[in-house]
Amino acid sequence: MNAITRRRFAACSAGLISALSLPRIATSAAAQTVSLSDGTVVPALGQGSARLGQGRHPLAEEEQAMSTGLSLGMTLIDTAEIYGDGKAEQLIGRVIKGRREEVFLVSKVWPSHATRAGIQSACSASLARLGTDHLDLYLLHWPDRVKDLAEVVGTFEQLRAGGQIWRWGVSNFGVAELDRLFRIPAGEHCATNQVSYSLADRKVERDVLPWCVQHRMPIMAYSPLGGEGSRVLRNPAVQRIASSQGQSSAAVALAWAMRSGNVIAIPESGSVAHVRENAAALTLRLGLDELRQLDQAFPA
Repeated sequence: MNAITRRRFAACSAGLISALSLPRIATSAAAQTVSLSDGTVVPALGQGSARLGQGRHPLAEEEQAMSTGLSLGMTLIDTAEIYGDGKAEQLIGRVIKGRREEVFLVSKVWPSHATRAGIQSACSASLARLGTDHLDLYLLHWPDRVKDLAEVVGTFEQLRAGGQIWRWGVSNFGVAELDRLFRIPAGEHCATNQVSYSLADRKVERDVLPWCVQHRMPIMAYSPLGGEGSRVLRNPAVQRIASSQGQSSAAVALAWAMRSGNVIAIPESGSVAHVRENAAALTLRLGLDELRQLDQAFPA
């Protein structure tokens, strides 16, 4: 399958980007993978872990679900030190034991640890819980309450030079924070911005997503199914398209989020059945008419 290149995507006119007519761009391209700025190719569909390891499902079931996702090509796994106070990282460590080379592993540092010593300590603790010697990507979880962003960037760069992390990025950054980041020396090394993005939450299309497209930085979409309590999967338009495609509503919603080739979606699931439904989005292509129906049901 031919994947749309970031260069082609970024070359769209300023007017097109500002209007964010992503459906028209995406209809001629696959969105199975996304290229990071250093050329690394990652799956466009990964796995989140915000509520795993905390008793919502039996641990064995959650571990089997994540292992199934790896086998189905969802080899990017996102976590954070704050998730279950480290329990999610511990669960992931058990799942990837003996399979580390298959996984693109992402974790995040909480802003209260966003000092040189705090980041170094938090990173070491995450590595220990995950049972690995490096993270493929390490993110600053929130910009709030971070006193010295230059110190954060400098520490990330030190960790990268030391091999504990191979790339770094941010999460929940708005345009003002991104502009500030890119004014810092080495700030342009930021690999991604992880933000909330789904049919039910399209606010980043107004500013953050166009900014990231312009700077050739893919975003990572958390809660791509709309988050807890969302009605996305019960929406008639989503269900109608899912039925016509012979897929689940979840696969349709994820395929929509991944449609541009510039978005990595990271749904979370502790269920093997749900993971299988999600994984179908890797090969699901939505037609122009279907994308228009979704735009009507969920206006930008």
